[in-house]
Amino acid sequence: MAWLPKSKIVVPTDFSAESFRALEVALELATGPEAIHLLHVLPILEPAAPGVLWTTIDEPARQRHAEEALRKRLQELRYPGVQVVVRFGDPGREITDYAEEIGAELIVMPSHGATGLKRLLIGSVAERTVRLATCAVLVLRGEE
Repeated sequence: MAWLPKSKIVVPTDFSAESFRALEVALELATGPEAIHLLHVLPILEPAAPGVLWTTIDEPARQRHAEEALRKRLQELRYPGVQVVVRFGDPGREITDYAEEIGAELIVMPSHGATGLKRLLIGSVAERTVRLATCAVLVLRGEE
């Protein structure tokens, strides 16, 4: 297997500037924009959440809104051809599961650099992805 370029790269996004910088890096490593799978993971809403109880929010609508927002952002950045995927669940698990499902060769993602108590309470998506992934993971350091 050749090191570069890659034909299937997963780029997780949380709509942060760092995640779109990871997309730019991935585009440099890919065979083309169609090789990029931009993935956003939405949390599963609790059954007792007000929007769920009042039936004003449902998963298909949340998924549709997230996809539309990603496509709009990609259009602004002039990245046609990038594939947009929205899933529900734990980000670390969903990123690695999706990468395995499509046979991704690489995951490119930022590290937001949470430390101390915040990292202990929230956990690190990048760290979990590295531990669970069956393919290579490129974690980009955040700008200081």
